[in-house]
Amino acid sequence: MTNPGAAVVGLNRWLPWAAMGAVIVADRVTGEDYGLMPVFAVGPALAAAAGPRRRVVHVAVVALVLCAATATFNGRIDSIRFSVAVVCVVVLTVAAWFVASARLRAEDELTSVRAVADAVQQVLLGAVPARTSNGALAVSYVSAIESAHIGGDLYEAMPLPAGGLRIIVADVQGKGLPAVRTTSVVLAAFRESAPYVGALDEVGRRIERSLNWRTDGDRFVTAVLAEIADDGSVDILNYGHPAPLVRRSNGLLELAEPGSPGPPLGLGALTDAGPGRRRITLDVGDRVLFHTDGLTEARDPSGTFYPVLERAGEPLSDPDAQRALDRLREDVARFTEGPLDDDSAFLLFQYLPADGPVPPARSGSTRVS
Repeated sequence: MTNPGAAVVGLNRWLPWAAMGAVIVADRVTGEDYGLMPVFAVGPALAAAAGPRRRVVHVAVVALVLCAATATFNGRIDSIRFSVAVVCVVVLTVAAWFVASARLRAEDELTSVRAVADAVQQVLLGAVPARTSNGALAVSYVSAIESAHIGGDLYEAMPLPAGGLRIIVADVQGKGLPAVRTTSVVLAAFRESAPYVGALDEVGRRIERSLNWRTDGDRFVTAVLAEIADDGSVDILNYGHPAPLVRRSNGLLELAEPGSPGPPLGLGALTDAGPGRRRITLDVGDRVLFHTDGLTEARDPSGTFYPVLERAGEPLSDPDAQRALDRLREDVARFTEGPLDDDSAFLLFQYLPADGPVPPARSGSTRVS
C-alpha cells in the first residue's frame, strides 16, 4: 500500500530546489528591473520542513551563490538590491534553523509516543493462540490515531481447560488514555474469568462489575462475547455491538444477529434487559469474523457505508486466515479511498476441529497511514 507520508517527505526534499529554480526562470523572464533576488530566501525557508538542520545551511549557501550569480549577470553586484537580497537570505536562514530545530524536537517526541504506544499494545493486545482445540485464529488491529498504534478497540481469545474457546471483541467509549485504561479493565476482567467461570453470562457480569468499580462510572463498552465448543456450537452474547459475520465453507454469508438488542457493558444498571443472544452451529471450514464498527461504519467519499455482505466474502475466502484479514483491510481501504476515521479490530475464527498444521502465533496488528 502506498504511504502518502513518504510521498510528502519526498516532495518537501525537492521543493526548496524547485522554488529557487523557479526564481531563476522568473528573473530571466521578467528582466532585471523587477529585482527578484530576495525571493531566493524561499529556499532555506522551505528546507526547514524536512531533513536535518544542516540542510537549511546547505540550501542557504546555494541561495547566496545564486543571488551573487544573478547580480553579476545583471551587472548589479554593487547595488543595494543585492545587499537586501543577501540580508533576506541570512535572516530567513536563521529563522528556518530555529523552525527546523523545533520540528526535530517534535519528531523525537512523536517517536517516543509511538514507542510507548507499541509497548502498551504488546501488553494489552498480545498474540492470540493461532491454533486451538477446535480451530484457527487470526487477528488484525488498526488505530485511527496517526501518532499511536492503539485506540479503544480490543480483542482476546482464551482456550478453556476442558476444550473450546471464549472470545471477546469490544469497542470502548471515547479515545485517548481514558479509553486505554478502560480497555485494560475489560481485558483484565475477561482474562481472569473467561477460562474458569462456568457460564458465559457470568463473564459478562464480571466485566460489568469491573467497569463499575474501576472506572469513573461514565464509561460503557459495546462487546460481543462468544463461546465456541469443540462440537462447533457457538453461543454469542451481544452487548450493543455489531453482529459477527459468518462465512460458511460454501461461500454463503450471514450475520449472527441477536434476537433482541442488548445494552452495552457498563449500562446494565439502567435497564433490566440482558444481552442479546444468538446460537449458531459451525461446520468444518466455516469462519466467523468478530469485528468492531470500524468495519461496518467505514464510508466511501460519498458517505456510503462499507457493504459487508456484498464485499467481505471474497477476501475472507483466502485459505490463509491471516492473509484473509489483510485482504479485507485492503478492500476496505480501496472502498474508503482514504485513512480510517475510527479504530478497527478483526478476529477471525475458522472451525477446524481435526488435527492439522499449526500456524505461527502472531498478533496481526497493523498500521495504516
